Amino acid sequence: MDARMHLSSAHDEQQSGDGERLAVAVEVLGLMADRTRLALLRRLGEGEADVTTLTEAAGGATRTSVSQHLARLRLAGLVTTRKEGRRVVYGLRHGHLRRLVGEALNVADHEVGHLPPHA
Repeated sequence: MDARMHLSSAHDEQQSGDGERLAVAVEVLGLMADRTRLALLRRLGEGEADVTTLTEAAGGATRTSVSQHLARLRLAGLVTTRKEGRRVVYGLRHGHLRRLVGEALNVADHEVGHLPPHA
């Protein structure tokens, strides 16, 4: 009976850890589920960039909006910042994000490829 209780306890700990892992994954995917933030992450996957460059990559978003999105990504720990003189340069914190963004876009390519032609 002690062994069974131990296994149950280990299972509960695993579920708890797994629950936390899933919660973090949901948060990351939720942050990516925004067109502007996804565009920013895609551009940062190519290398570091400042707000001006990222605003151009965001396709129509204002500089203020881009700055707010970057702040949210920074607070979530997905992007890093460093100063270069008076400029702030942003970068991806993990290479995993570049792959995740790339995979999301690959899925989109397949879905777009399966759309019926416009009439």
